[in-house]
Amino acid sequence: MARAPGGTYGGPMSSRLAIPLATAALLLALPVTEAMASGSIAAHAVAITDSATTAPAHAAVARPATVTIRSTSFGRILTDGRGFALYLFTRDGRGPSRCYRACARVWPPLLTRGPPTAAGDARSGLLGTTRRAGGRRQVTYRGQPLYHFVGDASPRQVLCQGAPEFGGVWWVVSPRGYAIH
Repeated sequence: MARAPGGTYGGPMSSRLAIPLATAALLLALPVTEAMASGSIAAHAVAITDSATTAPAHAAVARPATVTIRSTSFGRILTDGRGFALYLFTRDGRGPSRCYRACARVWPPLLTRGPPTAAGDARSGLLGTTRRAGGRRQVTYRGQPLYHFVGDASPRQVLCQGAPEFGGVWWVVSPRGYAIH
């Protein structure tokens, strides 16, 4: 299989296999759990986030979220203001989030305080929010709630494109607000 720019391998199941080296090192240090034995990236990432002493960098929300567009190996995609890839979850559709508990630890929602802002080529008219359980606001784009992947450790990194997890599929988002397949 050929390696694509950005560190992933081509093929329909390959995005589920691409784990950053730091994540792999953490996995080796953890005891094997029943969830980890299932073989899914989500199970591995949950084990990592449950055992970590600090919250993922994606989880912090202290100001209005910014959505922008960056070029990646998957083309031009939505990113947050720091350049981290944003994903949509097919199970959500155009409505409230259906990703909570273990799902939200692996796929942290893009949260905002105040109205989100568009930068660069992102379209402000497509930005919105949806209320999560507990009252926090999650950013939406064309009505789809947006998420990070906890394993994406650097800007423009896309490690879980097309990953089937938690009853849906995770896709990076085009500047027009559609899943990039």
